[in-house]
Amino acid sequence: MTLAATPRTDRINPSGASASSVVVGAGALSFADVIAVARHDALVTLDPTSLEQVAATRTIIDALAADTEPHYGISTGFGALATTFITTDRRAQLQASLVRSHAAGSGPEVEREVVRALMLLRLSALMTGRTGARPATAETYAAVLNAQITPVVHEYGSLGCSGDLAPLAHCALVVMGEGQARDAAGTLISGDEALKAAGIPPVVLAEKEGLALINGTDGMLGMLVLALDDLARLLVTADIAAAMSVEALLGTDAVFAADLQQLRPQLGQADSAGNLRRLLHGSGLLASHAGPEDTSVQDAYSLRCAPQVHGAARDTAAHAALVAGRELASAIDNPVVTVDGRVMSNGNFHGAPLGYVLDFLAIASADVASMSERRTDRHLDASRSKGLPPFLAHEVGVDSGLMIAQYTAAGIVSELKRLAAPASVDSIPSSAMQEDHVSMGWHAARKLRRSLDGLGRVLAIEIMTASRSLDLRAPLVPAAATGAVRDLVRTVAAGPGHDRFLSPEIEGVMALVASGAVRLAASPGLV
Repeated sequence: MTLAATPRTDRINPSGASASSVVVGAGALSFADVIAVARHDALVTLDPTSLEQVAATRTIIDALAADTEPHYGISTGFGALATTFITTDRRAQLQASLVRSHAAGSGPEVEREVVRALMLLRLSALMTGRTGARPATAETYAAVLNAQITPVVHEYGSLGCSGDLAPLAHCALVVMGEGQARDAAGTLISGDEALKAAGIPPVVLAEKEGLALINGTDGMLGMLVLALDDLARLLVTADIAAAMSVEALLGTDAVFAADLQQLRPQLGQADSAGNLRRLLHGSGLLASHAGPEDTSVQDAYSLRCAPQVHGAARDTAAHAALVAGRELASAIDNPVVTVDGRVMSNGNFHGAPLGYVLDFLAIASADVASMSERRTDRHLDASRSKGLPPFLAHEVGVDSGLMIAQYTAAGIVSELKRLAAPASVDSIPSSAMQEDHVSMGWHAARKLRRSLDGLGRVLAIEIMTASRSLDLRAPLVPAAATGAVRDLVRTVAAGPGHDRFLSPEIEGVMALVASGAVRLAASPGLV
């Protein structure tokens, strides 16, 4: 069987149209479910059968709460205080104190979509019936999401073990009617005001529920799912940018031939090369120098090897998606209520599986951006651009053209290389050495978000630059797909001419990349 006929089961696709509602039950949420709630405010409904299981599990916790023997997380303190027995009359205070003390974040507010994702994923964990939380607590989380109340969560506070304690505690605090939140309009109000305005009674936490609400990898997992959605769009956009550069720099598409790609059966590479073939099909520019009169032997690596680099990034994303899919199917808490009714301590909250792939994606993002910046630079160098004016300037010597746009791309790539340094190899012990090895997965996720933003900007600069080069190749005409992207760019950035204020044009093209408009203009069928 040829590679082209091999079915792909691991391809990462953009979220596309989102559902208007998402059912949360004992089963795993899909990537699309998370995106729908986090980014598109889909309503959340709870599966009634799963709620019954949540109630059944809660009876186990209630029975242990009445026992005179101590049980961790139910009638004891937490972490290094796990051996301290807490009497019945102090346990409500114990649960509230746990949440209040752990809501110790600092720094800027985390993005709304991240908070919604982590709240949804914690709700999903509650609905597995393995945490021992009450049905009413799960129902309150769903109500807060549906009311578009967003707890204020801060940049710093999580070590990724036991999960994302501080971010999740800030969410739980609002569910208790405390802390700070933003309402649907984005206004900063108290947690109490937010719940009252929505008609949601605050939760008074019962035994075990404090732990159930803060022991999870939901923040780093939510950011991983969001990142994979972004990467699905950005990696296709990278192929589009590369195709425009190959064409405008009078390169060749011969190296993207299917039979050459099949000699190295890497799945992502095949996808990328297929995209490049489709994007460049029918190009008048490529046809203009495709005969024996073409004296060039081989294009530079940044042109010729685009499928290899973009494909490796795709395969990295596919691996990350496998890890994320397993995590979505997980029931993470400590202690956890097993199917046969035991309440057992465990280490499933450790974020290493997520931290590793989050770091891996930052490496891939930096490398794809680095290759894009090198292609941008080729457009501007008269010694390598095959006849284009220096810096694509209108009047050489008077105009600087796109010289400093390349500086911007280079500065971003330098930053992305620093962000590619892994967070997950670091560990700072905490909790009196009880938590003596932590994952730093939250930090890996935070820097990946910055990395993907940078990648989008670097690709936008390449697309803007290649669009000007295509214009300067007239009367030769580009392929239909690349020409359509160039025409789209012209709606926010003017064509060749005297120097002008460039920053708004860069931001305009960036907006087209971020919205997916560039991908749609080229072809909705790219993978």
